[in-house]
Amino acid sequence: MIESYKLQPANFNPDTPKEFVLLSIIAQSFFQPFSLEDNLLVILTALTSGAGIGFNRAMLFLKDGEKLKATMWLGPRSPEEAEAIWSMLSSPGLGYAEIVEHNRDLVIRMMESLQPKLKSFIYSLEDDNLLLPALAAKKQEIMLVTEAQSDPLVDPNFLDFVQVDSFLCLPLVAHDEVMGEIVVDNGITHAPITRKDIELASLCALLAGNYIYTTHLYKKVVEMEKMAALGEMAAFVSHQLRNPIVAIGGFTQQLLKSPCNPEKCYRNLNIILDEIKHLEEIIYKLSHFLKIKIKELLPIDFKPILLGILERPDIKAKAKNKTISIRIADEAPLILCDPVYFEETVVNLLDNALDVTPPGGRVYLRACKKNKKWLTIIIKDSGPGLDKKSLEKMFSPFYTTKENGIGLGLLFVKRVMEMCGGKIEVQSKPGHGTMFKLYFKAQERGQP
Repeated sequence: MIESYKLQPANFNPDTPKEFVLLSIIAQSFFQPFSLEDNLLVILTALTSGAGIGFNRAMLFLKDGEKLKATMWLGPRSPEEAEAIWSMLSSPGLGYAEIVEHNRDLVIRMMESLQPKLKSFIYSLEDDNLLLPALAAKKQEIMLVTEAQSDPLVDPNFLDFVQVDSFLCLPLVAHDEVMGEIVVDNGITHAPITRKDIELASLCALLAGNYIYTTHLYKKVVEMEKMAALGEMAAFVSHQLRNPIVAIGGFTQQLLKSPCNPEKCYRNLNIILDEIKHLEEIIYKLSHFLKIKIKELLPIDFKPILLGILERPDIKAKAKNKTISIRIADEAPLILCDPVYFEETVVNLLDNALDVTPPGGRVYLRACKKNKKWLTIIIKDSGPGLDKKSLEKMFSPFYTTKENGIGLGLLFVKRVMEMCGGKIEVQSKPGHGTMFKLYFKAQERGQP
């Protein structure tokens, strides 16, 4: 007997252990394209939902430089509001996604009225006389506060805002660095905060701290990649433009220094014109390949486009003394793409294949239906093939094995395939040529 279950538990169940519910709620961030703010909202949901840990309210602080700033509040402000919210959240069949969506709307509504007050809660972590709740973040310790009204270590302004006598401070820490803090309380039900509540809440705090840390780390990596790409582009532009500019300058000086005979002037001017065309080509490729915009994917009949490519003068010229073997499956479906970008993609790969195929060699162009969902276009050359290093770097910007290449063609192909919802595969090894497989989403003819 086989029993099947969904990857994500669909609904809250009051009989399910809180540990499992907590794990299920937090796991939503791995199934959804959540932002950092949404991931933190998932954590606050796990802390405050009745099926989760069940705190009444949660307040989020995030570290900004050496300051701790209040940024989010989740929970009701009055018993009447709490009754309305909890009645809705206890509806039969309510799923995790609906709970998070409800809480997102709740936060937005609350923040409209609470934002001015929340903005006032800014604590300097360098302050030697820091008060709770920020003191817990500075010491990196979970702190349960009871009888807060009479405790001199509690910020009276914070107490005036939360209007509770007991609350729990949960520092958000990752790699011994404070990322923020969550403060939870039971200001509506006044239920005591138990040791089990604290243990479960500490897991939420650990995850929240790591969410923030990894997000910051990812941003740093992205910035480093951007700087590296700028460096590569600067080096590329400098390398590509230097020779044409030097040539233009040199031959222009010859024309200006002394009178020259018409034949020499004509030669120099033609050289200058050729170098200007070279510069124009470089600038065009840079702007064209890096600005790909497909507004709408259309079902296109690719067969006439492929046959038309073979009749292009530039392809015919490169195919001289070589053979292009084409085979297209009968009753091939339509593919989803942009017709212009599709043609440029195939031309790029076919152009490369013809460049590396020796005279008398053969280039294979195939189009076959993989299954109902995908159609595959294959372009294979008879060239020398690629080593492991070249395979790993082939889609990197400005990487090329051609003497006069600029290293943007394959990057262009990859980006077009991604924007069409397809994918690209490469197979190659030295001495056995290179094969590109383009996978396009297929649509049967006549299908609306």
